[in-house]
Amino acid sequence: MTKPLADSLRPESLDDVVGQEHLLGEGKPLRKIIETGIIPNMVFYGPSGIGKTTVASIIAKRTNKALRKLNATTASTSDIKDIVAQIDTLETVNGILLYLDEIQYFNKKQQQVLLEYIENGSITLIAATTENPYFYVYNAILSRSTVFEFKTVSSKEIERAVERAFSKCAEAQGLTLDIEDGTVHYIAAACGGDVRKAINSVELCVLTARQQYENSYIVELKTAMELTQKSAMKYDREGDNHYDILSAFQKSMRGSDSNAAIHYLARLLEAGDLASACRRLIVCACEDVGLAYPQIIPIVKACVDSALQVGLPEARIPLADAVIMVCNAPKSNSAYMAIDRAIADIRNGRTGDIPRTLQNKHYDGADAAVKGQFYKYPHDFPNHYVVQQYLPNEIKDAQYYEYGDNKTEQAYKAYWEKIKK
Repeated sequence: MTKPLADSLRPESLDDVVGQEHLLGEGKPLRKIIETGIIPNMVFYGPSGIGKTTVASIIAKRTNKALRKLNATTASTSDIKDIVAQIDTLETVNGILLYLDEIQYFNKKQQQVLLEYIENGSITLIAATTENPYFYVYNAILSRSTVFEFKTVSSKEIERAVERAFSKCAEAQGLTLDIEDGTVHYIAAACGGDVRKAINSVELCVLTARQQYENSYIVELKTAMELTQKSAMKYDREGDNHYDILSAFQKSMRGSDSNAAIHYLARLLEAGDLASACRRLIVCACEDVGLAYPQIIPIVKACVDSALQVGLPEARIPLADAVIMVCNAPKSNSAYMAIDRAIADIRNGRTGDIPRTLQNKHYDGADAAVKGQFYKYPHDFPNHYVVQQYLPNEIKDAQYYEYGDNKTEQAYKAYWEKIKK
């Protein structure tokens, strides 16, 4: 079976690893640990295709440990025990380095099985995950491990790997490759920071290159554009990146940055996540614009309804209108803060009986000192207002709502200050 190009090009030294300078650069923490040769249990956290497996392989080679790989999506407890059974054999005389990929798919019990072996030093564990380890990895393992975050590789750094991949392909097949201008840059930019995807795209481009003459082929930009997966972003509806994009989307609207908000909207729509975009948009209109421009709420709702009715790709148009409107609208979170303060009181038991004047009309008990409801109907009074107590006695002086400093709420404030005098 032909070995994938990405595996053939896997770096064998830290200097050849693309990206991760914050971990592997001279004097950086992970590099210094590797150079000592004393390897602790570690958790590698970050997106796929950015070097986690490669670094683990380099560590195993430098320490002369026997590298054993498992993927938690398919591995079982018995697989772990089979590896442990190899301890102290001729093949594992320098110890075993277990590389456990996608550890988040192991349940708590399966992760606990590892504890005994990593505590007594039978194996050195390097667990890899694409999800936040503090959410998905058992605390007992985390407390015995050092977490290193691997970051998405920039397109500029990936260009180096793409050029090397083209060179390797040409050498392996005895070809002369003419790479059209812009092709390397496009592949590096379109892979979404995933080095493996970029190299796989190179392999496809070489396979479909147009022959110019004997043993000479040209790799055209248009071919790269047709073959390279649409993956300039990473998106998983159940993963951290999903929530990161949604968070950035709402925070950009809250921060009145139209360009950033439109960018994150585009990422959501390109991933086909119309529902999440619509939901966050409505939430932001209510939470962050709120009473500063209350008319925006039905307007945004109308845009969302239109988007859901027409579907993608046309849905992008009313949603873009709504996003830019939210960004440029004045902001107020006064209502949001008011309801949260009220909910906090209720959760802390600060409620009390509803004043008799506000209760639904019903018979007063024989023990009632004062009989009758005595509710004052505001519309019977000047300016449709009359002083009376609405909150329960226990919290009658509670103040949940504070007027925002925008024009709309200040107008409300001025009106009611005049009336209530």
